[in-house]
Order: sequence, then structure tokens, then C-alpha cells
Amino acid sequence: MDPERFLDEDIGYGDITTELLVPDADGKAEVTCESDAVIAGLEEAVTIFESRGVRCIPFTMDGERVKKGTVVLAVSGPLRMIITAERTALNFMIRMSGIATETNEIVTRCRRINKNIRISGTRKTTPGFRYFEKKAIVLGGGDPHRYGLDEMILVKDNHIRAAGGMNNVIGLLRTAAPEKKVEIEVENIEDALTAAEYADIVMIDNADPAKAKAIADAVRVIGDIVIEVSGNITKDNAASYADIADVISMGSLTHSVRAVHFSLNIE
Repeated sequence: MDPERFLDEDIGYGDITTELLVPDADGKAEVTCESDAVIAGLEEAVTIFESRGVRCIPFTMDGERVKKGTVVLAVSGPLRMIITAERTALNFMIRMSGIATETNEIVTRCRRINKNIRISGTRKTTPGFRYFEKKAIVLGGGDPHRYGLDEMILVKDNHIRAAGGMNNVIGLLRTAAPEKKVEIEVENIEDALTAAEYADIVMIDNADPAKAKAIADAVRVIGDIVIEVSGNITKDNAASYADIADVISMGSLTHSVRAVHFSLNIE
């Protein structure tokens, strides 16, 4: 991680308010978590503070669950640098802890039903921040899924339309690199059965639990194929798919997750 990449965006040519009002002296501060949460982004926050000569003492670690009001980090050193770096450092924790906390809640809920279920993210991430959002999913007990388009072959609806239908897709896939896993998105039993003849993973998209179960049951007759469900799955309905699929992928883990707030208070 390059902290300057993120600090430069916030500081620009200088923190004019802090330079005007804050004395050139050392100080101390504490960072407090404002809700029950799974901590994520603490490592990044420490990196940001330390890049400005601020000393850090963490009282927890990424991946741990804390209660509201827990002091998670103490910082000391140049008071101006503490205040200048504060927002960038806390933004990492706010965003990443929100993702980790929600992921953990969904994983816990779904594994009461299916102990082997995997909760995965998607590529619906903030541009330039994907690595950190995926890391937060992992810290919450989830699976990152793909980091990029080069990791596997994942055939979606527009690929199928552009290729001229599912049968054409299968024909073209037979020429693909054999070391790459193949996942195919489907919305009905007919396409699912065709896809299952070739795919390692069949992704059932935009189906309610009853329809998803019917497609999954039909695919499993063919063989040992991983079943993924995706599309409009949220924290509220994820558990309805837990006994149907092997993987539940959720864009909501990153595109609309609720933040976990932290405060930094100078002593």
C-alpha cells in the first residue's frame, strides 16, 4: 500500500487549517469504534499515520469483533500530522469495517443453515479500492471471488447474447485454456443443463429461492458441479438460499454496505 496515493488526494498542497491553528508540538489521541463491529482497515490506518511520523499502538487487530465504545488505536507524535492524517486513516476503517461487519453477520446467519456455505463478493466495488474492499470481505469471513477479469472464465448474459446463444458459447469454450475454471450464468433449467455439461460452476442469476432450488436440483443430477446464486441477494434474504447453493455472491457487500463509524479524540 502506498499511503501517499491516498493522502495526496486529501491534503493537496497542504492542510491550511491545521497549519494555521494547530501548534507545532507533539500530542496524543485515541481512536474509538462507535458501534459493535468487526474491525478492518486498522492495518491501513496505522500505515497512513506512520507515514507522517505518528506512532501507533493498536489495541485490537483486523478481523476481531469489538463492542461499541472500544478504543482500538492510540496515536502520538506531531499533533499537526495526527490531525492531517486523521480523515484518510479513519475512512479506511469506516469503509472496510462496514464491509467486514456485514459480511460476518451474513456468514454467521447462513452457516446456521449450511455450515459449508461461502459468502462471496463481486466486482461491484469502488474503482481503485477493490483490493481493500475484497480484503474486508475476507476479514469478515467471506470469500473475495474474482479480483479481476483475468482470473477465470465467467460467462454472463451479455456474453451469451453476443455469442449467439448458449450452444455457441459451449462450442467456443471448448477452445479455451484448460487451466482456467469456467463459470456460466443461467436463468432457467434448460440453459443450466447445457452449461453443466461443460462448466465447473453454474451461477443461477436473479431467481427466487424456489426457482433457484429447482435449477440447482436439476444440475446436481448431472454431477458434482458447484452451484452459485447471485442477483438481488441482500442481508435480509441471503439465508433463504443457504441450503440451495454452495456459494452466494452479493454485490451489496461492497456497493451499498453501511459504514461503521470511528472517532479520533485529542487528549
